[in-house]
Amino acid sequence: MRTVDYSDRDHYKTQAFPTPFHERTAALNQQHCWGRWKDYITANSYYDTATEYFAARNACSVFELTPMTKHGISGPDSLAFMNRLVTRDMAKLKPGRVGYSVWCNDEGRVIDDGTIFHLQEGVYRLCSQEPQIDWLMTSSIGFDVRIVDETHDIAGLAFQGPTSCAALKRMGLAGIENLTPFGIQTFDFAGTRLTVSRTGYTGDLGYELWIDPEYALELWDRLFEAGKLHGIRAIGSAALEILRIEAGFILAGVDFLPAHQAVRPDRTRSPFELGLGWLVHFDKPYFTGRQALAREKEAGSRYVFARLDIEGNKPAHQSFIFDKNKRFAGTVTSATWSPSAKANIALASLEAPHGEPGEELLAEIYYQRELKWSRVMAPCRVVEGVSWDPPRKRQTPPADF
Repeated sequence: MRTVDYSDRDHYKTQAFPTPFHERTAALNQQHCWGRWKDYITANSYYDTATEYFAARNACSVFELTPMTKHGISGPDSLAFMNRLVTRDMAKLKPGRVGYSVWCNDEGRVIDDGTIFHLQEGVYRLCSQEPQIDWLMTSSIGFDVRIVDETHDIAGLAFQGPTSCAALKRMGLAGIENLTPFGIQTFDFAGTRLTVSRTGYTGDLGYELWIDPEYALELWDRLFEAGKLHGIRAIGSAALEILRIEAGFILAGVDFLPAHQAVRPDRTRSPFELGLGWLVHFDKPYFTGRQALAREKEAGSRYVFARLDIEGNKPAHQSFIFDKNKRFAGTVTSATWSPSAKANIALASLEAPHGEPGEELLAEIYYQRELKWSRVMAPCRVVEGVSWDPPRKRQTPPADF
């Protein structure tokens, strides 16, 4: 038996909602720079993108996560259902842990990626960029599971940066320093339960805090009070974009086209073509897309996901990539100047067999200065690893700043 819960809130009647933290974020937003994230109004920038970026890298930063799509999955067949849905072996994800994965259609094309919280035995929460309720319900045919859209019922904050653990300890979360990467811990908080996961989208030491929206302002106030001596700042999506590119994290709709949104199926990507082959576990029971992915692994992929180091300081937004003979080799999907690496970096989808580390290529960059467009053919190189991967991200307990 399958069951699904839909919120009784009339979200469809309003174009965009303030988040549970809006009273606080609006007071801090000196630039009045807002954007829309799904059903909610969220900040693109509060003060200055560079200031916000360096708060995340040198102190601690707060980014609101409430609009992130969240689905609760439970029931007698929840493990079997999750194993059928995603490419990785969910039997290895124990309660109290978080796992990253992707899920595909029958052709092995990625629908979305996201984090899976194994909250307790047989109870999961799937967090993703795109709403997935239709795909989840279709995939659950034959499974005894309950699927709940929890997006509007859970308020969330990403708390990231080298001083984040010290601030959480000051807030009174006893033992938080012992939480390992991708671990989950719950705490008594203001008469309710606060869930904290050691996860994030910045590639640094950091946590994500999840709570009932009714207690959102209380959480915000106590967090900012505790972080006062640790350089706490709110950050918007503009700063997060730089942080996630430095960490090499992909974004649905930017670095790949979700398969169920594609008009042209050949424009989609497989896990192998996104550098996520390590998430495809053929040694587990059948999962959606398994046969197509097995064929691709044997025959080879069409595309290679690559990280580029580009000469100069002009970000290669949406640039074409060429080989040394000026033949088309691929496209840049995300690009930025990295303030920490002092490098012009990009994520790119290259046509196979391009993409081997060390390969020398050219990025065709267009930029405008004072009404004049300029074109640069900037030398670039495929690099291994990411631009930002500090040891403190994994250190347990973290250093006490």
